Amino acid sequence: MTQFSTLGLFIALSLLITLVLSIIVVMPWLRAKRAQNKPVDNQLLDINIAVFRERLAELKTDKDTGTIDDSHYQNQKLELERQLLDAQRQIEPMIVPGVKSRLLLIIWVPALTALAYLLIGDRTPVFNFWSAEDKVGQVADDLLTGKLDQPPAWAIEDDGRQLITAMQSNVHRHADDPDRWMRLSELFLSLESTDSAIESLSRAYRLSPDNEEIATTYAQISFFANQGQLDTNTRRVLQDVLAKNPQHEGAQMLMAMGEARGSNYQQAQGWIKRLRDNIAAKPGDHSKALASLDELSANVSTQEKQAALGIDVTVTINASLLPLIKADDVLFVAIRDVKGGPPFAAKRLPISIIKQGQATISLSDLDAMMPERTIQMARSEKTKLVVVARVSHTGNAIAESGDLSGNPIVIGAEQNQVKVEINQQVP
Repeated sequence: MTQFSTLGLFIALSLLITLVLSIIVVMPWLRAKRAQNKPVDNQLLDINIAVFRERLAELKTDKDTGTIDDSHYQNQKLELERQLLDAQRQIEPMIVPGVKSRLLLIIWVPALTALAYLLIGDRTPVFNFWSAEDKVGQVADDLLTGKLDQPPAWAIEDDGRQLITAMQSNVHRHADDPDRWMRLSELFLSLESTDSAIESLSRAYRLSPDNEEIATTYAQISFFANQGQLDTNTRRVLQDVLAKNPQHEGAQMLMAMGEARGSNYQQAQGWIKRLRDNIAAKPGDHSKALASLDELSANVSTQEKQAALGIDVTVTINASLLPLIKADDVLFVAIRDVKGGPPFAAKRLPISIIKQGQATISLSDLDAMMPERTIQMARSEKTKLVVVARVSHTGNAIAESGDLSGNPIVIGAEQNQVKVEINQQVP
């Protein structure tokens, strides 16, 4: 296929449509020319005139014999004249344009149409897209179907922009193929476009929910993109994988890490134990893997002890502000010095953690922004602490106009539980 084959096909179809429309426009002229050579049939008009005269004579006779009076005679005569006028049709044949007019139509209409197409909008992206399809369309299909592992050097001469465009177009033309969506996600990951990769994986998972590789990859990428948090969707995907394959080690590890990250330490230890038992039951030497799991278990135990010394913050959102919350909002909760400065502990959480206008979040030294600036160090130095909470529409750590916030709440020296209400909007 040549580089201009798509453009050539477009031009050919455009000319075909122009020809069809031209024929439609010219047909009335052809019919008019035939009508000029065909005499008008006036037989019906002659009959109407004869009937008019007969009826008029009858009215004159009725008037002379006194059957009708003069007023009635005039009214009937006027009505007959109106009917005769309505029956008379003046057929004026259409004037057939000359050769010059026809040439103007044939030449200028297509020319003006093409000019309008080019000038109304910038068609460069369309032509670039056609060029990419013709140049690397087959390479993109081979990559997405597994026929090629790596693109040839000539296909990525422009930093791969044409190849990326062709691959995206190919996937959308085969939108029901989960494997193509899976390979497209790998392309996005190589370009560090995590959000696009997750979207591609979600489509692949919806098309093939029973594919363990797709489901596990989707859950893994979503898990790390969400900073190690198990959101509702990721947890559901992992639970589906484990329901079909209870011994799936990758899913078990993600569940263990996610539960530990969510401060569900007992559940995390349970998943670590299940994973350890599965590996220990396999033949062969798995001492390194078992040692890593033992280390992970010890770290979870340490985290649990540190969390026990933390502060539980119950965040409540005023009912009047709930309609202002959007699905992609972010909840920030932090503990800081009453005098200001960087927080001693902070969490950035999806707004979905709020259930029925309330959520309880645990903040401890595990959530410290800097290792030398922790809650326990602040308390040992008798620093006066406050807890703050804010709902951000943009996800930025700095408050912006339109965010929802509450008044800072002072924490006592021995206090490990506090409530804060988000009850105002940042102006």
